[in-house]
Amino acid sequence: MENSNRFLNRLSSEKSPYLLQHAANPVDWYPWCDEAFNKARSEDKPVFLSIGYSTCHWCHVMAHESFEDPDVAALLNNAFVCIKVDREERPDIDAAYMALCQMMTGSGGWPLTIIMTPDKKPFFAATYIPKETRFGRTGMLEIIPRIQELWLFHREYILQDAQNIISRTHEYSRTEPGNALDASILRSSYQHLRNIFDVRDGGFGSVPKFPTPHNLLFLLRYHKRSPRSKALLMVETTLWKMRAGGIYDHVGFGFHRYSTDPFWLVPHFEKMLYDQALLCMAYTEAYQVTGKQIYLQTAEEIISYVFRDMTSPDGAFYSAEDADSEGKEGGFYLWRADDIERILGQEDATYFRQLFHINKRGNFHDETTGARTGLNIPHLTDSGLEAVHNDPRVRTILKKLFIQREKRVHPHKDDKILTDWNGLMIAALAKAGKAMSEKKYIFAAEAAALFILHNLSTPDGRLLHRYRDNHAAIPGQAADYAFFIWGLIELYEATFNLDYLIAARDLTEQMLRHFWDAQDGGFFTVADDVEQLILRQKDIYDGAIPSANAVACYNLLRLSRIFGSSEYEAKAASVIRAFSQQIRLHPAAHTMMMIAQDFAVGPSAEVVIVGREDDREAQLMLAAVNKRYLPNVVVLFKPEDSRGSLVDGLCGFTKDLKPRAGSAIAYVCRNNVCNAPTGDVDEMISLLQ
Repeated sequence: MENSNRFLNRLSSEKSPYLLQHAANPVDWYPWCDEAFNKARSEDKPVFLSIGYSTCHWCHVMAHESFEDPDVAALLNNAFVCIKVDREERPDIDAAYMALCQMMTGSGGWPLTIIMTPDKKPFFAATYIPKETRFGRTGMLEIIPRIQELWLFHREYILQDAQNIISRTHEYSRTEPGNALDASILRSSYQHLRNIFDVRDGGFGSVPKFPTPHNLLFLLRYHKRSPRSKALLMVETTLWKMRAGGIYDHVGFGFHRYSTDPFWLVPHFEKMLYDQALLCMAYTEAYQVTGKQIYLQTAEEIISYVFRDMTSPDGAFYSAEDADSEGKEGGFYLWRADDIERILGQEDATYFRQLFHINKRGNFHDETTGARTGLNIPHLTDSGLEAVHNDPRVRTILKKLFIQREKRVHPHKDDKILTDWNGLMIAALAKAGKAMSEKKYIFAAEAAALFILHNLSTPDGRLLHRYRDNHAAIPGQAADYAFFIWGLIELYEATFNLDYLIAARDLTEQMLRHFWDAQDGGFFTVADDVEQLILRQKDIYDGAIPSANAVACYNLLRLSRIFGSSEYEAKAASVIRAFSQQIRLHPAAHTMMMIAQDFAVGPSAEVVIVGREDDREAQLMLAAVNKRYLPNVVVLFKPEDSRGSLVDGLCGFTKDLKPRAGSAIAYVCRNNVCNAPTGDVDEMISLLQ
């Protein structure tokens, strides 16, 4: 139905912040829907598909240059039916067409531009396209007429190319199961990471340099397995350098998305919820391994940022904050030396400038010319971080700067609530709450989990992907299930509320029912009863976030130990075999699966504590387990009251584990065999280690 308001297009009724950003474009945008493709068929036009997200800097640039321009819009409207997709709202569409883009061009990114036939077969792919041709990059004003001419007069070649692209991508994306992996793959993954590790500045590979916290989580486990390796050094160097660098927001806390240089100095200024969650896990686990307060403090500051700026009134977590403010990337976060002195006074300003490398010329360069701008990104040296992380004077100064910064125009906040990213944050908060004995973190994780269960669950027990403006929609995908189940498992171990464990089990059964590949093993990205795209993929490669299959495998292994379920363990083994050939080729690209493999090959253990919840010995036992780094241990609590029979009903192997009169007792179990019970905390820890 045509929109009667000439200033708004069809996106004006959508919920996605990204789509709403384009609702006033002169481009006649459609959301992804049958109506758009039917129109393309009836008018014999190709489809122009543009995929991005609301906090994407180059998406904003392309929108301003082209989609807001009446000349470009007129060409687009004449030649194509135009569709806008939010990649965070529809990761399935994004993943399918990103794979096709990478097959066609050898690279990918956002904004993603795809031109395809009305039956959804692509024949042109690109990322950012300028309005006019410059520096060898063809502009929109030239590309659109060329493609229109090809469509009208050389369509047979386009259709043949489109079919070839689909066939090649299907062939490339098909995975055949291989042999089981053993412990040697863990060493291979470690060696690959060591080969690409930046010894001086931490991190892996070249620029842009992403945090990839799952690499660090794997290396911490490898350090436990092989203490003489360089794994812990790699983790600590990376965590330390990131925390000191400009990728960390020293004034308001939290991490930006990635660094544009090798030194972690100049970030891409977006802040993503998933980065906060995964980095919080990495710093929490590093604290458990080393006992170093800087890691504890960093995790606490990340959480402080999330509570302050990324939490909805209902307790769920928002998605992201933009890089841009008032049209300038990083404008919210940058400082002039004179402004620092005006705010702090000369003495404190001099102290701050020396510590955080603030100068008149600035350390932030113009993106186009490379010239210094007079703007500064606060950052520390290694010794500076050591000196100031507990310095009361620095904390007072940072608080003053924060108060002043709050008066600036804030970056756009993408306030949609995504089930998968909330699952990661729930897991992070539950982990931190356990390790730090901080109940407010656990309460926050519970609030978010209950929000998902109440607002993003269907009557038949399925998950939905997105909630915004009192509206939940889009069928849940594999990552929604895997990441949320991860959060529920961590939350159970933080609270021992069986409701979370039951929810984790029920959602696992839904995932197996609707996403499992019965032929080759592993989980498809989308369920078997939703819209099927040009490719039905399986997510295995770890990018900025871990793959859904790897997290699902890790969940299955942990649940197999909690429930004593050989079926779940067999499914986990099938997941690993499904992708073992790919993993062998590039083990460092699958570090979340290496975390699952590390758990699978063991040693792993289950500890069941039996007693009263208010029993001092029980609390001491739980605290002793929680504060230590025991990544391959699952913990159950069996109350002495009637709930103990509920635990037995879920976890059959606990039936014979009885309390000892007068005090709590712990059973440590390995390989389906439980040791003699102990009431001594030190003996319990010795058995676990």
